[in-house]
Amino acid sequence: MIDQRTGLEIIEETECWDLLAERRVGRVAVSISNKPDIFPVNYLLDKRAIYIHTVPGTKLAGAVLGRAVAFEIDELDEATHQGWSVVVHGVAEEVEKLEDILYAETLGIQPWTDTPKFRFLRIIVDEITGRRIPVD
Repeated sequence: MIDQRTGLEIIEETECWDLLAERRVGRVAVSISNKPDIFPVNYLLDKRAIYIHTVPGTKLAGAVLGRAVAFEIDELDEATHQGWSVVVHGVAEEVEKLEDILYAETLGIQPWTDTPKFRFLRIIVDEITGRRIPVD
């Protein structure tokens, strides 16, 4: 289906979940003291929750203090003007119970940096939407 206002194809919810499950890098948007910020993160989707392995800082504080977050993944080809985007809105929480931390450890989230990560952020998804630039 094409959104007549934007001209973009609306990606069905099932495909949005599939795309979110296939990827491992996205961006989480938080707001702290009315200042929005966006962070690239490694993640893993498990049981319709997004898990992020992180460290204390603005990302974690903004996510758990403000709680409402957005998360986005996309694929773009600037040469062909093709691409898609999936956006999630949800509530963030720090994983704090020992059994939940041990479970999160088993997910195998692979950070791209050598910085030790010892905290987990979990986004409980409230809404998932996707858009694609239609192929002519």
